[in-house]
Amino acid sequence: MDQLEFLQIEFLENSIKSYIIFGSILLLGLLLKSLISSYLRKIIYKLVGDKSNVDGKSEFDQLLKKPLNYFLLIIILFFSFNSLSFPESWNLASSDEVGIKMILDKGVSLLIILTVFWTLLRVVDYVGVRLKHRAEKTESKVDDQLIPFAIEIGKVLVVIFGVLIILSNIFDVNVAALAAGLGVGGVAVALASKESLENLLGSFTIFFDKPFQVGDVITVGAITGVVEKVGFRSTRVRTFDKSVVTVPNKNLVNAELDNLGLRPVRRVKFNIGLLYNTSVDQIKNIVNDIQKLLDEHPDTTKEGKVRFLEFGDSSLNIMILYFTNGPDWEVMINTQQEINFKIIEIVKKHGSDFAFPTRSIYFENHLKS
Repeated sequence: MDQLEFLQIEFLENSIKSYIIFGSILLLGLLLKSLISSYLRKIIYKLVGDKSNVDGKSEFDQLLKKPLNYFLLIIILFFSFNSLSFPESWNLASSDEVGIKMILDKGVSLLIILTVFWTLLRVVDYVGVRLKHRAEKTESKVDDQLIPFAIEIGKVLVVIFGVLIILSNIFDVNVAALAAGLGVGGVAVALASKESLENLLGSFTIFFDKPFQVGDVITVGAITGVVEKVGFRSTRVRTFDKSVVTVPNKNLVNAELDNLGLRPVRRVKFNIGLLYNTSVDQIKNIVNDIQKLLDEHPDTTKEGKVRFLEFGDSSLNIMILYFTNGPDWEVMINTQQEINFKIIEIVKKHGSDFAFPTRSIYFENHLKS
C-alpha cells in the first residue's frame, strides 16, 4: 500500500487525509492563538488606546485577553471540524432543516456573535476607564458624573445591537417587523415597567437639572452621605459609616434633597446644662469665654452665638451655635471636637460643672392624733 492509498482510507466516511487536515488546522490554530490574540489587541489598542499611558496598555490587554481567546478558539474549532463531514449513513437532515446540523451551525454562529459583543463590551469598559482617568485630572465634577452615565448608555446600545443581530441571524426574526410591532406593544411594556421608566427618567433629570454631582454630600430622608455614582436606575451613596446605600433615582427627584456640598458653611448647634448652684457671675464668665473661643477659632465664622436661654428641669441651659468654614464634614467634626474640649475646660475653670437629670424626693410624716 503506497502513501496515496493510505491517505484515502476512510473512517466514518472521512479519509485519513481529512483527519490530518483537521488535526493540522487544530494544532496550528492552538499554537498561534496567543500570537494572533496579541496582534488583534495591538490593532484595537491603536484605535481606542492611550499610547502615552504605558499602564493603560496592560489594563487593556487584561480586559480583552479572555474574550478574544474564546473568539479565536471558536473560530479554530469551526474551521478544523469543517474539514470533516457527517457520515451519510447517519441520514442527518441538512443544515437548512431542523436537526443536528442546524443546531451546530446556529450554535457556532451564536457563540461567535456573543464573543464579538463580549469583546465590544470590554472595549467600552476600557474607554470608560481611560475617560475616568482623564476626568480625575480636571477640577470639574460634571465629567465625573457624565462618564459613568455615558458608559452605561454605550453598554446598553451594544447589548441591544447584539440582541438584534442574534434575532436576525440565529432565529431568522424580521427585525424591521419586530420594531414596528414594538410600537404597538410599547404601551404594554411601558406600563409593565413603570417603575424602571420612572427611575430612568429620574437619572436624566438628575443629569440635566444637576441637583447634585458625584462627590457632593447629600441628605435625602434619613440618608446622608457622599454621592459615588449616578446610574440609569439608581444612585449610589456612601454614608459616613462607610456603608453603601442604593437610592432609586425617582426617590431622589421626588423627595426633598439637601445638598450639603453647596453650603458655604456647616452649622453646629447644641445646649449644655450647668448645675443650679452656678452663680450669675459664673454663668456670665462661662458664656463670655465660650463666645470668645468661637470668635477666635480659625475654622469657624464670626457668627457664633452663646446665650443663657432657659431654666431646665435639672440644669441651667446655655445654647451654643456656630458655623464651620466650608461644607467639609471632616473639618466640621474635628472643629466640633476641639471646641467641646475647650468648653469642658472653661466650665471647670470657673468652678461649675455639667448637670445631669436629678430628682428631689420629699417625705411627709403624718402623725396620727
